[in-house]
Amino acid sequence: MNKKVKELIETSKQVIRDCSLPNGALVASNSSKKYFPREAKNYRFVWPRDAMYTCIAANILGIEVHKKYFDWLLKAEGFSKTGLFYENYYVNGKKLRKHFQPDQTGSVLITLHDYYKDKKIPKKHEKLLIKAANGICGVWSKDHFNVLTQDLWEERYCFADLKENFSYSTAICSKGLMLANELMPNKKWEKVSGEMRLALLKNKGAFTRSFGGYVDSREDASLLGLVWPAEMVKPSDKRIKKTVELIKEKIVENNGVYRYLGDEYDGWMYIGGDKKEIEAMQKGLHRKKGAGYWPLLTFWMSIYYLEAGNKTKALNYYNKVLKDIKNSKFIPEQVFNNKTQISVSPLCWSHSMFVIASKKLGRL
Repeated sequence: MNKKVKELIETSKQVIRDCSLPNGALVASNSSKKYFPREAKNYRFVWPRDAMYTCIAANILGIEVHKKYFDWLLKAEGFSKTGLFYENYYVNGKKLRKHFQPDQTGSVLITLHDYYKDKKIPKKHEKLLIKAANGICGVWSKDHFNVLTQDLWEERYCFADLKENFSYSTAICSKGLMLANELMPNKKWEKVSGEMRLALLKNKGAFTRSFGGYVDSREDASLLGLVWPAEMVKPSDKRIKKTVELIKEKIVENNGVYRYLGDEYDGWMYIGGDKKEIEAMQKGLHRKKGAGYWPLLTFWMSIYYLEAGNKTKALNYYNKVLKDIKNSKFIPEQVFNNKTQISVSPLCWSHSMFVIASKKLGRL
């Protein structure tokens, strides 16, 4: 197992470097590389969410990708006007899809703090911080986002008139504003961060996928993010402990963690405009075979148990992935129960979560 860890650490360095493009774009997976499976979905786009985890892992490994990525973010389409980041982007900074996912902007703030927490932030990146923090504050009204928002899995909406918020999104934005306030004290950022935290923590029982005027109570693995990296609750909190038990009961199979109850995404949904894929879908040739478990979520569960001080359980999840990919040097987006489905591989977010979990386990 130690040999596999060493191999994956070296591969993770390669994947992170390959996903950091010369112009500063940090893509989810560099599908232009020869090792990327031709049958899998093209993920050569920038999701600021994915890039946050990539930057955290790069910081752990001592790989410098951050400054040119921050420069790239400043030039992303629409940011100079709104102070907000949307679903994802082409590598040239143009928006690919324009759904508003609040955590994308919150993620940028967390990324800035992770890199600049112990060094002086330059003026141009102060501009990025200030603009993004003010952007989040501008779409928040006391206890809810005042615009239409989409969840991190890009499949559900929350409506402002229902005062419904996604739990993960709210937690990441609250944390991002809190950290922005640490870098550059600002009472407005501190106030809005507190309002978000208060709205989220009003929940008395297990945390739910969304909260507010409408509640989506389906189990969702992203709720692990309330412990890390958002640090909204301690792992000993009764509510998160109940949440994790429900996650384990409903969306964990043999220590493999799925996204949410009823997930069908198999990595073949339409993104961007692949002609062959569009033709296949029009002919009804695309058949969803069901989702696989996600290594990045399985590492996330490992991180949760490490935060909770339970190394034995943490290793059960960590080693699950290592055993299942023993014949590959790359970590995919999903691991399926059959040989007919082909996953995006490598996924930089998967490798990043492996690096973070390995660091917390003391294996780096």
